Amino acid sequence: MAKLYFRYGAMGSSKTANALMTRYNFIEKGKQVLLVKPDIETRDGINKIRSRIGLEAECIVWSELEKYDTKQLKKSDVIIIDEAQFLAEADIDKLAYIVDQYEIPVFCYGLRTDFTSHLFPGSKRLMELADDISELKTVCWCGSRAGMTARIDGNGNVVRNGEQILMGANDKYVSLCRKHYNEGKIKPD
Repeated sequence: MAKLYFRYGAMGSSKTANALMTRYNFIEKGKQVLLVKPDIETRDGINKIRSRIGLEAECIVWSELEKYDTKQLKKSDVIIIDEAQFLAEADIDKLAYIVDQYEIPVFCYGLRTDFTSHLFPGSKRLMELADDISELKTVCWCGSRAGMTARIDGNGNVVRNGEQILMGANDKYVSLCRKHYNEGKIKPD
């Protein structure tokens, strides 16, 4: 039976690398994989997903997937979504429908919470609907589990206010344990 999977983690937990490795594993077994990202995610171009360690692959954006008809969907053995936190709740509902009606497994990778420690709408809906949820772990500078993603300004100060979505990588975000997130401490003294 097909399932809706949610693999989440803080920045630096290798979510995109895991998505691309999962894609490779299915392709190696002769499966047809549909790799998708939200339209808003344009850091590496419109139709490319790239991890920070250099893995990359061609993909489609969400608005293209929305235009797929039943025949096109059934050509895929699996669907992999990167940056799933940026999808709307209705988009997650559509993915659950695809799993249930077409028996196509869907793997979603993304952040669980934003820089203010609140759930993204897409992640919230995935937490509610996913059949299988697991955390991809990373560590804080102190060595503890980093479950928080802090936004930083150009001087390395933790930012507590602003728009929920601000595209960036290591230049704008850092993974911290809850203690150091709350203290706003991004490195040792």
